[in-house]
Amino acid sequence: MEIDHSQPLEYSTEQNRLNILGFWIFLGAEIMLFATLFASYFTLVDRTGNGPTGAEIFEITPVLAETFLLLTSSFVIGLGIHAMRLGNKKAMLTFFVITLLLGLGFLGFEITEFITYYHEGATLQTSAFTSMLFTTLGTHGAHVTLGLFWGLFIILQVKKRGLTPETANKSFIFSLYWHFLDIVWIFIFTFIYMKGMT
Repeated sequence: MEIDHSQPLEYSTEQNRLNILGFWIFLGAEIMLFATLFASYFTLVDRTGNGPTGAEIFEITPVLAETFLLLTSSFVIGLGIHAMRLGNKKAMLTFFVITLLLGLGFLGFEITEFITYYHEGATLQTSAFTSMLFTTLGTHGAHVTLGLFWGLFIILQVKKRGLTPETANKSFIFSLYWHFLDIVWIFIFTFIYMKGMT
């Protein structure tokens, strides 16, 4: 395996560069998935039947808390990748752990929010609106959950093997995934919650 020392560690081999390109292609498919969910949501948003509307169930406080936690986690993972590029394994691992804890906090708020919606009469079966709301938010939440497990495995690998071209590549790809989830959330925050509260 030929290592190019003029490149950051995560790009330092041909295989690493191909892995990153492949992941960008995968993210393209993920964009299509969420685009389909958003299109379905916008088509069905006014079909509330006898159920509540977004304005009746959305609350700004938990949504702002979720947004703060996820945006902060995205910034922190950026610090983790910067520390990785500087060869500072301890700082990188610390930032990755903080990222996952913030992600866990986000999930906690989202689960609480779902329980609140349920008690207010909004379930998957209530209306087309609530069905698409839960499907869209749930798909994003499932991606965050997957990210938490993935990030944990990355942390364990870096702890065990150190910073190598392979572990750096995996860590960088994970950071792309985490940033992607953050971008999707910005769309959810803006076009589902903010628009729904008006």
